[in-house]
Amino acid sequence: MIEEKKTGKERTQPATRNEEWSDDRIRAFLGLQPPENVPADYHILQKAYRGMLPEQFERFVPFFVEAGRDVNVRLADNSTFMDHLAQHQRAEPYRKILQAHGAVSG
Repeated sequence: MIEEKKTGKERTQPATRNEEWSDDRIRAFLGLQPPENVPADYHILQKAYRGMLPEQFERFVPFFVEAGRDVNVRLADNSTFMDHLAQHQRAEPYRKILQAHGAVSG
């Protein structure tokens, strides 16, 4: 049976509040495998950015750096993750966190 496409508030996912973000859960992002032709470090940063609030992301980035990951990883077009964040209006807290750990724009 095919249902009609949901619109507006019907299609939004309910907000989750007071979610538990243990260090193990945050570190689990370090094991994510990238799709083909995407650098692993870029993919991990992107997934963490999309899945975490700034508070969790601020805890994540030191784990990322300590694991030997590169906050300045570049895509084939020479852009960095900071360049990606520059396209998002509400990404400023994430940019500041990455800059504090040495990230630069391409």
